[in-house]
Amino acid sequence: MKKAVIKIDRDYKIGPVDNRIYGNFIEHIGRAVYGGIYDPGHPLADDMGFRKDVIALTKELKVPIVRYPGGNFVSGYNWEDGIGPKELRPRRTELAWFAIEDNQVGTDEFCEWSRRADTDVMMAVNLGTRGADAARNLVEYCNFPGGTYWSDLRIKNGYCDPHGVKLWNLGNEMDGPWQIGHKTAEEYGRAACETAKVMKWVDPSIELVACGSSNSGMNTCYEWEATVLDHTYDFVDYVSMHQYYGNEKNDTPSFLANTMDMDRFINHIVSVCDYIQAKKRSKKVLNISFDEWNVWYHAFEENAKAEKWREKPAYNEDQYNFEDALLVGGMMITLLKHADRVKVACMAQLVNVIAPIMTENGGRIWKQTIYYPYLHTSLYGRGTALNVLVDAPKYDCKEYTDVPALESIAVESGDGAYVTIFAMNRGEDDLEVTCCLRDYPGCRVEEFITMAGYDLKQYNTADQPDRVIPQSSSAYEMEGDCLTVTFSSYSWNVVRVRVGK
Repeated sequence: MKKAVIKIDRDYKIGPVDNRIYGNFIEHIGRAVYGGIYDPGHPLADDMGFRKDVIALTKELKVPIVRYPGGNFVSGYNWEDGIGPKELRPRRTELAWFAIEDNQVGTDEFCEWSRRADTDVMMAVNLGTRGADAARNLVEYCNFPGGTYWSDLRIKNGYCDPHGVKLWNLGNEMDGPWQIGHKTAEEYGRAACETAKVMKWVDPSIELVACGSSNSGMNTCYEWEATVLDHTYDFVDYVSMHQYYGNEKNDTPSFLANTMDMDRFINHIVSVCDYIQAKKRSKKVLNISFDEWNVWYHAFEENAKAEKWREKPAYNEDQYNFEDALLVGGMMITLLKHADRVKVACMAQLVNVIAPIMTENGGRIWKQTIYYPYLHTSLYGRGTALNVLVDAPKYDCKEYTDVPALESIAVESGDGAYVTIFAMNRGEDDLEVTCCLRDYPGCRVEEFITMAGYDLKQYNTADQPDRVIPQSSSAYEMEGDCLTVTFSSYSWNVVRVRVGK
């Protein structure tokens, strides 16, 4: 068996983990809203038509924040269409995804859903077809207590208390030619700057996210951030990052090594932020909102066949397999490795659309394979991220060289009672891993959770929801402060260590 070493020192701290890195995303696309969170005909629908089983799984995941209403959708969205009496709301052609939007769920409904799901809202404003005026009015509608036109309209619509939305996106992927109202970096930077100013004048307590590049492959990537932040640095708190990975070539070694690209992408964006900070002689450190990330490629062929102008169409319903879960675990580890600068992150998306949760209209619900690494990191990855040293075998593949077979991070809980080791073995060999825990005398393994031994292409379904699930393992030994544990080939692993007193 091949061997690896993980060294953990409690003084080697990356930084505190902002719980918002376990956020998610609901966009008006496919069955994310209609048939996902909202299904009024379902036996488990509540008084507002929200599926209680979806809410239950959202709570199980401890999702701290959900981005809404897009995504590409927001760049053509008139938020006023989604408030007031439902029977008076207009039906619109939705140009981002070529569907019909009936606006039965809007700002008020989603804010109410978030309260019922014990999560907060990250609201995006339309900087595609609209601008500063509509954005400041939406902030007033959501956050102003009363006595003004928009806040009084919210009260009239049945919401006496403000929604209190504290985190806002200044548009979405405005660098992309596919985006409604696509802009150059100069055009977007100016619009975002002026929008940010008036939004914060309405509510100075809010935080704002400027649009970064849509992905690392954009020709304007990094130059876009530098130009946009040159305009917005003094008025925003975060710059966004988006990145998806796929395995269209069926190249598992390269697919599972994509965390290396994600890590490099984050480092480069941090460098741009710090360059603008230096250029402006600013004391403010700008952080990152990685508010779209996931595996996305399974449904591309079906999407190409999709009929336009349907209501609530099935769209982007990727069926995730075991290797997808491994990469999602690796991506979560990568976010934690950058806990000092990545303060918000949103897996895209929550239900049905490239999602960990799947539902049938009016029917069953089940957990996709990617649900589990997301769950484990959200539950046990809160506290302080530690900069672990990993010595593991490496491999070369078509897209990368010197790929460590072992991807790992450790998180010390806020109360100091636990150290949790997260690890993805992306290699084809089992690894005997020695973990040095000399800074944690008297510790013991309380739980070893692993996902291993499955065919890489195996997935869960409504009929077989438990085909790929985590298991408890006893493949470890603890002698003093030395832990020896076996991480199987192609595995996701969580080792929860109870710290001795």
